[in-house]
Amino acid sequence: MKRREFVSLIGVAAVWPIAALAQRSGPIRRVVVVGALAPDDVEIVKRSAAFEQALAALGWTKGETIAIDYHWISNDVARAQKTAVEVVALAPDVLLASSNIVVEQLSKATSSIPIVMVQTVDPVGSGYVESMARPGGNITGFTQFEYSLAGKWLDLLMEIAPRTSRVAVLRDPTRGPGIGQFAVIQAMAPARGIEPISINTFDVADMERRIRAFASVPNGGMIATVAGGATRRAAMIAAANTNRLPSIFPYRYYVADGGLASYGPDTVDQYRRAASYIDRILKGEKAANLPVQGPTKYELTINLKTAKALGLTVPQSILLRADEVIE
Repeated sequence: MKRREFVSLIGVAAVWPIAALAQRSGPIRRVVVVGALAPDDVEIVKRSAAFEQALAALGWTKGETIAIDYHWISNDVARAQKTAVEVVALAPDVLLASSNIVVEQLSKATSSIPIVMVQTVDPVGSGYVESMARPGGNITGFTQFEYSLAGKWLDLLMEIAPRTSRVAVLRDPTRGPGIGQFAVIQAMAPARGIEPISINTFDVADMERRIRAFASVPNGGMIATVAGGATRRAAMIAAANTNRLPSIFPYRYYVADGGLASYGPDTVDQYRRAASYIDRILKGEKAANLPVQGPTKYELTINLKTAKALGLTVPQSILLRADEVIE
């Protein structure tokens, strides 16, 4: 072999691995996740794992082709505002936003970075999107449910505790979900002989005091709406059980933590589905053209240990249709 040919081959061999590596890896895409839960909430582990597994199944490798940053705001409006400004300044490729409180602040901070929302109620009424079919802006994603689901919570409570004549509704009255869900319960309660009473969830000590006062009158029950409840759920569950109030919660993880019963969407599944939208956006599709989707299924969960402690016998008809019975 001539010296010139040998040098040429050495040059190709030296350059090829670098070029091949660049072609194989490409630029790392960046996704920032902003959620309403507290940083130490065990629910975060399930949601994050489901999200990353779904991305991996779509061909994205964390640390190689995609970087994922997580921020949790403990349902604090001031922290949500601050975090929204900070993460937008990072200029990620896509934002994943969990809950109305987070979506609202991110929508104010950017109109250009695509936002995929999960755990969100009434995005059209809240002004996040123009319509469910064609969002029209930089926001799309997955809703939790319509306000009408609150009526099913009331019916479920009456099935489990038919003597209920009063219901304490735990909510944040300053936010859309808390307002809308309570309005549905108010509208349906009179026909069922129920008196609904609103209890705010801002201050835990005040909430506990008001629940105790409410429970001093017999035949009471409790419903926790989605607004502002997840980060206070331990106090809600303890107050309900200590005061022997049959209670309905919006998600399974409340019941896993000791709540009596829940009916609502699979929260972890929304993170799996969100991965598909993030994949499509990273490959060039526009959030404006991706329709907002609702839950694919709702879960009914019953905690028989809690029912026994409250002196309740859960009807067999409910146990048969339950997705999960915790014993």
